Amino acid sequence: MLATQYPYYLAGRPVFPEQAGNTLPVADKTTGAIVSTVSLATTETIESAISAAVAALGTLRNLAAYERQQVLLHCVKRFEQRQDELAWALCVEAGKPIRDSRGEVTRLIDTFRIAAEESTRQTGEVLPLEISARARGYQGMWKRVPIGPCGFISPFNFPLNLVAHKIAPAIASGCPFVLKPASATPIGAILIGEILAETDLPEGSFSILPANRHSASILASDPRIRLLSFTGSPQVGWDLRSRAGNKKVTLELGGNAAVIVDSDAAIEDSAQRITFGAFYQSGQSCISVQRIFAHREIYESLKTTLVEKTKALVVGNPKDEATSIGPLISEEEAIRVEGWIQSAIGRGARVLCGGKRNGNMIAPTLLENVPTDEPIVCREVFGPVAVLAPYDDFDQALRMVNESDYGLQAGVFTNDIYKVHKAWDELEVGGVVIGDVPSWRVDHMPYGGVKHSGLGREGVRFAMEEMTEIRMLVIRDRYRK
Repeated sequence: MLATQYPYYLAGRPVFPEQAGNTLPVADKTTGAIVSTVSLATTETIESAISAAVAALGTLRNLAAYERQQVLLHCVKRFEQRQDELAWALCVEAGKPIRDSRGEVTRLIDTFRIAAEESTRQTGEVLPLEISARARGYQGMWKRVPIGPCGFISPFNFPLNLVAHKIAPAIASGCPFVLKPASATPIGAILIGEILAETDLPEGSFSILPANRHSASILASDPRIRLLSFTGSPQVGWDLRSRAGNKKVTLELGGNAAVIVDSDAAIEDSAQRITFGAFYQSGQSCISVQRIFAHREIYESLKTTLVEKTKALVVGNPKDEATSIGPLISEEEAIRVEGWIQSAIGRGARVLCGGKRNGNMIAPTLLENVPTDEPIVCREVFGPVAVLAPYDDFDQALRMVNESDYGLQAGVFTNDIYKVHKAWDELEVGGVVIGDVPSWRVDHMPYGGVKHSGLGREGVRFAMEEMTEIRMLVIRDRYRK
């Protein structure tokens, strides 16, 4: 069960609704009923959190690696003990099917466990400097040091694991942080804060503050924040970057992910994985399969199998164990997706299955014959919709994938090793997945995109590199002639 009220966490301490100036209602995304409230931070609260993070930096970065590791391992243990509670909160506040909610809790645990391992692996190098006579007698070495206070803004669609991908590497690196979770799904982050507050982190090391967009913009503009990490829409992300001054910025901004199914692919296996990739999380994933390119030789066979598998998906209450497709985050978003479908139909697209809306539910939808300048193709749909198109040769398929403003991940089903390497060389994306969909991710791999899909990389070790800076040491041996 959810609590009636939740605090926010300011400098590691809970502030309950009666102490806060405002509260944020949290709705059950299936029924629309208000099920809880959380404290809502003001601009002044966020400024206080930043001041606390600055004050905590010296103490936090001086913690021994094993002490940071102990904090992360405590979180792993407590997440394991509270798995059911975390999954239920996610199911309610995000509308994520309960089976998928349990899966996200598992990934939350994985991400903190990986961070605990990496916390003791921040290494440097001895760098030989004697590359010419003038450098004789000099030796060098470098290490990584925490970049400083970090500002994090996380999205609604993975409110546990995408929060974990920001705060676990920060703890492992020794960086204090201020996190603003998504207003639609703040409870998961607050529960993580509740567990962090049980640890021996120095006062001020973390703040978790639900806030409106205007208040949160200070995380971009305040020069005391040395790194801003944002996951969300391109429009908001690039605007934040434009106001970030000289701080480091990492952005994960989504895309319209594509998959190629070549003529030698196994139809049943490809269709099974594409059905998962397109409709998991009701399509509300930045690497959801949105564009499906199939070789003309197998196009009709793949289409028939995909339609069959898509129609078999259960749409309904996410609290039901049988449900595969739950609600979108809001009826407003469902109306937008429906409008994009209707726009495509108006220009000659054919609906293979789905296409209907019921409140904030969209039936899983497959379309073909869609003009490539339709939003359902060229923009991020963020809903349970995918578009099929045929191709005649592999080079053409690669070009079709690259004809996008986005480039996060792509999937390729082929048994040809030469095509595998060609795709890896030529696809303009952050990651190429062979024999599976672009929606596949393991939490320690480098993850991020190119073009409008963002800047920088997540994945624990790679996020830690973003959150640290190289500090060089040069030593002159005056006795060495």
